[in-house]
Amino acid sequence: MTLFRLAIIALLTVSSVAVAQAKTVWVDDQLYLPVRSGAGSQFRIIENAVPSGTPLEVLETSDSGYTLVRTPKGTEGWVSSQYLSETPIAADQLRTANRQLEDTRAELARVKEQLSEVVNERNALESAENSLSNKSQELQEELQRIKSIAADSINLERRNRELREENQRIRNDLEVLTAENERLEASKEYDFMLLGAGLVLGGVLLALIIPMLKPTRKTDNWA
Repeated sequence: MTLFRLAIIALLTVSSVAVAQAKTVWVDDQLYLPVRSGAGSQFRIIENAVPSGTPLEVLETSDSGYTLVRTPKGTEGWVSSQYLSETPIAADQLRTANRQLEDTRAELARVKEQLSEVVNERNALESAENSLSNKSQELQEELQRIKSIAADSINLERRNRELREENQRIRNDLEVLTAENERLEASKEYDFMLLGAGLVLGGVLLALIIPMLKPTRKTDNWA
């Protein structure tokens, strides 16, 4: 019976060892670390259950495997150095990475929105530029038309001035001709008067001369 029992115990032990070696486990980084009043587990706990990932300010280190820290609550005490890490835990790193990812996504969304606004503004500026270009073309054409009208007006004014000067010359010539005509008319009337006077004088002379030219009758004294 004793040998049989030993054999069963040995078999159970070997089986347990085999099962233990075959199972894989991972250490959970979720830890609640006590803060003690001294550098050792024999000292009393002054702040309990400091959760994993809590940032602690290092005040002093010792060779006993404990570190003097200050907690976010302001408590100063000793904690086991083996549970401290110089980098944030994986969960915090993951949260930080997720937060950065969300920030990046938000920034990307803002950038996309800004890009869309810039594109819309660029399209609006292009439309405004085209409109201004068309307006400028219209203004250039209007300016050219105004210049043409102004040139025609200048030419017309010059032509009117020339016509006025020509009209004034014609008026002057007409006045000269009128005066000359009046002078000729007066001279003609004067000539007619002289002619009439000459004729009258001639008639008078003829009236005087003709009787003298007739032979006078001699008085017949012989009768």
